[in-house]
Amino acid sequence: MTEKQKMLAGEFYEASDTELSQDRLRAKQICHQFNQTNPSQIQHQQSILKELFNQETNAHIEPHFYCDYGYNIQLGDGFYANHNCVILDCNIVTIGDFVQFGPNVQVYTATHPIDSKQRFEGKEMAYPIHIGDYTWIGGSTVIMPGVKIGSNTVIGAGSVVTKSIPDNVVAAGNPCKVIKHI
Repeated sequence: MTEKQKMLAGEFYEASDTELSQDRLRAKQICHQFNQTNPSQIQHQQSILKELFNQETNAHIEPHFYCDYGYNIQLGDGFYANHNCVILDCNIVTIGDFVQFGPNVQVYTATHPIDSKQRFEGKEMAYPIHIGDYTWIGGSTVIMPGVKIGSNTVIGAGSVVTKSIPDNVVAAGNPCKVIKHI
């Protein structure tokens, strides 16, 4: 398996691999271009996002936006991300239709071994994240690797989502927990 295939399979992989390094550089260059675009150039921003995500999108993303690869992010219709969104898409990030992110939302598929020797050897892993339709993620929320957030769910600002959250709930806190059903 290539390092990229290992990464997407949730196995140990070497992030310093040449192909992965080139892909990250590509994403950084495209993000830089997007972040420097005049806010009035909406069509140009959309074309940049199409190149970054490798898909047609009607997403509205406020600068600054950062990601690792771009091509591992699958966006539904009507996605909105407020300023300073970071998506570390070392594995697939699926974002449903009409999802909204507050400012400073962080989505992390990447993680590292607990064993210090393995970390020192440069090993990493990544696990997919899924966010359902009509979900609102409050500002400064951190979503951890392998989490699934259900549809029609609200995650309160400042939450750290370490475990999956079901459909139709309000959840908040560190760690994020269900507060009420809606």
